[in-house]
Amino acid sequence: MKFLIAGFGSIGRRHLRNLRALGHEDIVLLRSHRSTLPDDEIAGLPVETELEKALAHRPDGVVIANPTALHLPVAIPAARAGCSILMEKPVSDSLEGIDELRRALDEGKSSLLVGFQFRFHPGLNKIKELIDTQAVGRILSARCQWGEYLPGWHPWEDYRQGYAARRDLGGGVVRTLTHPFDYLRWLLGDVVSLSAVVGQLSDLELDVEDMAEVSLGFAGGAQASVQVNYYQRPPVHRLELVGTHGTLAWDNAEGAARLWQEESRQWETFPLAEGFDRNDLFLAETRHFIDVIQGKASPVCTLEDGEKVMEIVEAIFRSSAERRTVQL
Repeated sequence: MKFLIAGFGSIGRRHLRNLRALGHEDIVLLRSHRSTLPDDEIAGLPVETELEKALAHRPDGVVIANPTALHLPVAIPAARAGCSILMEKPVSDSLEGIDELRRALDEGKSSLLVGFQFRFHPGLNKIKELIDTQAVGRILSARCQWGEYLPGWHPWEDYRQGYAARRDLGGGVVRTLTHPFDYLRWLLGDVVSLSAVVGQLSDLELDVEDMAEVSLGFAGGAQASVQVNYYQRPPVHRLELVGTHGTLAWDNAEGAARLWQEESRQWETFPLAEGFDRNDLFLAETRHFIDVIQGKASPVCTLEDGEKVMEIVEAIFRSSAERRTVQL
């Protein structure tokens, strides 16, 4: 099985390491040579700088790990060429071009998996199981907070040059930290309305927003609030869901799901397997992608899921700019 990795920054390098860890060595790289990471571990691999030449290697799977604004120019030709695609989130920096990608997938009979890796987190999968079995009754409300100090993400490089800090590359905290909008949809269903405030509050040198406060209304009646930012120290990423008969909680720092029920009136913790590591999410995602390529599975996170998240993202900016609730 042959793979093409488009983009070789930190996430592209992670995908390379994980493919190798799973026994795959037939890998081609498509890169701009702008990465600040060393090249020692790619010695001997074919490297292309033009997409047409990269696709001429006839890869079975294409991993799209370049900046957000550059996703579709790679994805559309790869889909037409019949390649299965693992696309890092979000799908793009706007909804423009999504229909063309959908047509290309149909033409090439290709599959696409969007890389929202938290769908593979055992703690969040336990939360989903508890919701689906109504362990706390009907979910009424949820609260998610995710804040991290942007310069600390990749200390070896100038944060101002990374895609997350640059509007021209599709950055900004709303697009970069889109995971909560995906996993809340996965847990609670479609979003039908939202209101948001987006801004730049910190002293970080950015031309994008560094915070967003978002209130989401779901088709099933639940309400959720999400706060994301680029300036919080120490980092925080946690979720709480309140039901008619109890509460569910998850904190990314420890990873375990927690359950409080009226009957027991105490917290029950569902610990992760011993030795669990953050990279296990990406390994599970890669294994699933390989199953998709081989026709053994359908993508757990589809283009339609990615498009729904982009609709939420665009509605967030519209709501903030127009100071009103937006219906989806």
